[in-house]
Amino acid sequence: MNLYSIPLFIISLVFIVLGIFVYLKNNKRILNKLFLYLSIAGGIWLFSYSMAYNSSLNELAQLWLKIGYSGVVFIAITGFNYTVEFLKIKRTKKLVYICYFIGWIFVVLIWISRCLIRGIHNFFWGYYPQAGNIHPIFLVFFIGIVSFSLMLLCYSLWFKSKKSTPFERAQIKYVFLAFLFYSFASVDFLPNYGIEIYPFGYIPTLVFILIIAYTIIKYRLMDITIAITRTGIFIAVYSLVLGTPFIIAYSLRPYLLGFFGDKWWFVPMGLLTVLATVGPFIYIYINTKAEDRLLREQRQYQNTLRQASSGMIRVRELNRLLNLIVHVVTKTVKLEFAAIFLLNSENNQYVMVAKRDSSVLSKSFSLDINSSLIKQLHSKREPLVYEEIQLQSQDSSYDVKLASLEKQLKELQAAVVVPSFVGNKLLGLIVLGKKLSGKIYSQDDLNVFSVLANQAALAIENAQFYEDVKKTQEQLFQAEKMATVGTMADGLSHQINNRFQALSLIAGDSLDILQSLDMSKSSSEFKDVLEQLKYALQRIQTNVMQGGDIVKGLLKYSRPGPKGFEPVDFSKIVEGALEMVQYKVRLQDLDIERQIPGDLPQIKCNLTQMEEVFFNLIDNAYDAIKERKEALKDSSFRGKIAISAIQKDESVWIVFQDNGIGVKDRDKASLFTPFFTTKATSRKGTGLGLYVIQKIIGFHNGTISVNSTYNVGTKFEILLPLANK
Repeated sequence: MNLYSIPLFIISLVFIVLGIFVYLKNNKRILNKLFLYLSIAGGIWLFSYSMAYNSSLNELAQLWLKIGYSGVVFIAITGFNYTVEFLKIKRTKKLVYICYFIGWIFVVLIWISRCLIRGIHNFFWGYYPQAGNIHPIFLVFFIGIVSFSLMLLCYSLWFKSKKSTPFERAQIKYVFLAFLFYSFASVDFLPNYGIEIYPFGYIPTLVFILIIAYTIIKYRLMDITIAITRTGIFIAVYSLVLGTPFIIAYSLRPYLLGFFGDKWWFVPMGLLTVLATVGPFIYIYINTKAEDRLLREQRQYQNTLRQASSGMIRVRELNRLLNLIVHVVTKTVKLEFAAIFLLNSENNQYVMVAKRDSSVLSKSFSLDINSSLIKQLHSKREPLVYEEIQLQSQDSSYDVKLASLEKQLKELQAAVVVPSFVGNKLLGLIVLGKKLSGKIYSQDDLNVFSVLANQAALAIENAQFYEDVKKTQEQLFQAEKMATVGTMADGLSHQINNRFQALSLIAGDSLDILQSLDMSKSSSEFKDVLEQLKYALQRIQTNVMQGGDIVKGLLKYSRPGPKGFEPVDFSKIVEGALEMVQYKVRLQDLDIERQIPGDLPQIKCNLTQMEEVFFNLIDNAYDAIKERKEALKDSSFRGKIAISAIQKDESVWIVFQDNGIGVKDRDKASLFTPFFTTKATSRKGTGLGLYVIQKIIGFHNGTISVNSTYNVGTKFEILLPLANK
C-alpha cells in the first residue's frame, strides 16, 4: 500500500457518498444533479490516481491516470455549469454546451493520442502523467473556466447586490469562496511539467466540494466570516496533520530506508496516526477561540435572550408579558419589527396581540387555523425562514402549498416565524422582521429563538391561566352573592309581604271611609277629587296584590322545596316555570308553542327543581333570540319557543326548541362545563345554568342532549322516567 494513495482513496469515497446524498435530498432540483456530476468527476479523478500510485506496472498506472485525467476535465466544466445555474444566467447556456463539447474532445485526445498526456513518469509518491504538446491549451481552458466562474460570481456579488437579498448574497459569497479555494487545486498541474512538488490539490478540491454541498443542503447559512475562519483553520490544521508526514517521508526517505529498510513507511504512518488523533482537538480549540472573538456581539444578544426567556415565567400579566417579549427581541437583536400571534379559540384564528417597531402590518391581521403557514408549523415544529421557503418554492414551482406558504410569509413581512408549542398545541407564533444590520439569521439564532418561543409559550399559558383563575373567582364571588340573595329572599319576602298587607289594609279602610261619606251636599269639584282618590286607592290595592304574587314567585324559586320526589304533570312544570320567568323576560315578545298531550303520564320529580330546569331553558332561549335579532337587524323577526312532550317507552321524551342565535361548533363540547358561557358578557350569564340543569336531570335518572346550529337555533332533548317506574 502506497502511503500517498490513502488520503486520495478516502476523499474519493467522500466525494461519491456526498454526491449521492445531496442528489437524494432533492433529485428533481438541477443544482443537486449538477453536484452529483461534479462529485462523480472528482471521485473518478482521486480514485484513479490512488490506484495509479499503488500500481507496480507502468501500463496499468497509465490506464488509471487516463481515467483520472478524464475526471479532471469535467470537474471544472460541471463546476462552471453549477455556477451558471446557481446564478440563473440564461445567456451563458450556449457557452456551457461549448465547454462540454470541448471537454469531450480533450477526453478523446487523452485516449487516442499522446498530444495531451505524453506518458507517465515516476515521482517519489508514485506514477504521474506527463504534459503533452497541447496540454498548455487544456491548462488555459481549465484555469479560464474557473476564472470565468469567479468573475461571474464577483459581478453578481458586487454589481447586483442591491437587487439581492442578504440571504442570496450570503449564498453567492459561499460559492465564490468555494471556487476561490478550488483555484488553488491548479498546483496539481505543476508535476505534469516535471516540477517535483507534492500534488495537494485534493485538499482545496475537498473544501470546494464541501462548501458547494453546504450551500445546497443548508439553505440557512452561517456568517461568511465564520465560514472563512473555520475553513482556514481546517486547512491549516489538516495541512499540518497530512503534510508533516509527507514532508518527513520526502526529505528523510533515504535515512529511513537505511534504518528501517522496506518498513520505512511505518514512521510517517505512525506520525500520521498520532497527528490525526490530536488534530480534531487542536481544530476545536483554535476554532472556539476564533469564534468567541468573531461572534462576540451575536453571542451577547443570544445570552441576553436566554436570560430573558428564563425570567418571563415570573410575569403574570398577559399584556405586559407580550409587550415585554417583542420589546426585548427587537431591541436586543436589532430587528425591523417583531410581532406575536396567539390562538383565539372563539374564531379559530391566530390574532396579533403584540407588535413593536416599523412594520406596516395591521394589528387586525390574523391567520386562519387551517392556513398553509399554521399547517407547516404544525408539521415541522421548527422556525420557518422566508428565504428558505422562497428558494424551495422556486425549485418546486409546481408545488401549490409552497407557493401559498411563501405568499403568506410575504404578507406577514416575516424574515423568520418561530412557533410556540405547549405539548402538541400550537399556542402562538413569533414573527420576526429582518435584522437592521442586513445580516442573515444563523442556526444559533434560530436555536435561541426556539428556546425563547417555548419558554414564552409556558409563560403565556401561565399568564392566561392566572387571568382565567381571576375570572373564575369573580364568577364564584358573583354566584356566592346570588346564593346569599336567595338565602335572604325568604326573610325579605316576609317583610315585603307585611308592608304590602299594611298598604292593602290602609287602602281598603280609606276606601270604606270614602264610600260611607254623604256626597249629596258636596260640590261637583269636591266629588271629582274624591273619585280620583278612590281610583288611586283601588290602583294601590291592585298593585299590592300583583306585588304579592311576585313575592310568592320569588319564594317559590328561592326555596328548595321538598327533597322527595312525587308524581307531577309535565304541563304543571311548564306553567310554573313560565309563571316564574315572566318577571325576568318579556314573554309577550315570544311565541310559545306547547304540544303536551292531555293524557301524558306523570313524571316522578322534585317539582321545584324541575321548574328551575325549564326556567333556565326559557331564560337562555330568550337571550339567544335577542342576540339573533340584534345580529339580523330585522325588527320583524320574532322569537319562538316550542315545547313538546310524548311518551317514549318507559320515559317522557321532552323537546325544547328555540330559533335563537344557536351555538358555534367549537363551543358545543363545553356547554355543560361549569362557568362556561356563550353569552356576550358575564353580566348576562355565569356559565352555571346548563351545568345545574344537567346535574338536576341526572339526579332524576334522566338524560339531556343538545343539538344546535349557529344562526338557526337550539334544540334540547330530555328523557325523564315515568312516575310509576
